[in-house]
Amino acid sequence: MGSPRVLITGAARGIGAALAERLSGRGARVALAGLEPAPLAEVAARCGAPWRECDVGSPTQVERAVDELVAELGGLDVVVANAGIARQLPIVGGDPAVMTETLRVNLLGTYHTLRFAGAHIAHPDGYALVIASLAAAVHPPLMGAYSAAKAGAAALGHTLRAELAPTGARVGVAYFAELDTDMTTRGFGTAALGALTGGGPITSAAPLAVAIDALERGMACRARQIVAPRWVRLVLPIRGVVQRVVEHRLRGGVAEAVRIARDEDVPFTTPQQGRRQPGE
Repeated sequence: MGSPRVLITGAARGIGAALAERLSGRGARVALAGLEPAPLAEVAARCGAPWRECDVGSPTQVERAVDELVAELGGLDVVVANAGIARQLPIVGGDPAVMTETLRVNLLGTYHTLRFAGAHIAHPDGYALVIASLAAAVHPPLMGAYSAAKAGAAALGHTLRAELAPTGARVGVAYFAELDTDMTTRGFGTAALGALTGGGPITSAAPLAVAIDALERGMACRARQIVAPRWVRLVLPIRGVVQRVVEHRLRGGVAEAVRIARDEDVPFTTPQQGRRQPGE
């Protein structure tokens, strides 16, 4: 295959922006979709890429963005379903709107992206990549909305893999632990999660470049699973055991963390423009 044509959602910053710049620097032709037009335009300018403002939770917007960007690229080889948000949520006593919005963006947004881009990558060189999270496999307190959405997104990736197999296309799912990104800072830098973990992180945040390196390697061979840091690969087969360890480790701070989280007013990691935010 010559220069691959790659569509990335959630490309305004974080994983999406860094991956776009890495791939374009390697000769790929990238197209970008995201919710924040100003930073998205800056990333697109650095990559020489077409872009569209797009709320992945809206099927109409996703269909239009995919159709227009694929037309500008002259076809599509890879779609990266990366867009996502996070916000802490106590299941009992928390704002149910947080669950609804997280599922709308992280789960339905992945579905809409795969649904409309899937036909374009349904060929032997085609590849769909779902950006999930270690939270799809191991579920810490207060992260129920995020964990549920990412587990569902991973399930969509696995299902699509079987459905596209006859076309020769492949599908990968990426599992990342905490990375040094805006999402990690905004999503985990709360009083409630600080109380839960004793003021430290659940795991040490890895440099973003570790994930981008893993994505570049995995995309080159159309891997079915991509992980970063490398130790995540060891966790996935024993997720049940690790879940019990996490629960035991965090047990002492749960009651206070839940109490704080019920009243703590924190935003989503990416503002959802034009939509009422939980707590408003």
